[in-house]
Amino acid sequence: MRIKIAALRTTRLAEHAYTLAEVSISAVLVLTVFTALYAGMSSGFAYTQVLRENLRATQIMLERMEGIRLYNWDTQLNSNNFLPINFSAYYYPAIAGTGVNSGVCYTGTMSVGPVSLYPTPSYVSDMRQILVTLKWVSRFGPSNTLVRTRRMRTYVARYGMQNYIYNN
Repeated sequence: MRIKIAALRTTRLAEHAYTLAEVSISAVLVLTVFTALYAGMSSGFAYTQVLRENLRATQIMLERMEGIRLYNWDTQLNSNNFLPINFSAYYYPAIAGTGVNSGVCYTGTMSVGPVSLYPTPSYVSDMRQILVTLKWVSRFGPSNTLVRTRRMRTYVARYGMQNYIYNN
């Protein structure tokens, strides 16, 4: 009778334990799930960073474009020395009271040129094309960097908004 009880106990204990194969497969599954979760979160943060940098670049270019709309045609817009050709802006402006800029540095150029339209209208001499180009470096870790560029183009007319503001 004792032999039967001992055999019964070992049989029950064997039924409650996991085999090495089951433990290995579950460990691989858990590792795969956590790896996929980590990769998804990392790519989501990287995508959010790129979107923030693109949005800031758009804000900087739009700010420059809106300022140009208010320039006087004769003395400011067509003068070679008035427009700042090169400029820089930061994603995080200077920290209060320190004068230290941080974050992504955007470097840009502005150019004013003639308008080329087809067919050429009669008022083409009263228009200028403004091109703002921005460049910055996106950093994804200590050794992974990528140079990004954005451009925005618009037209300015002699009798546009600046004529309304300065003559009224």
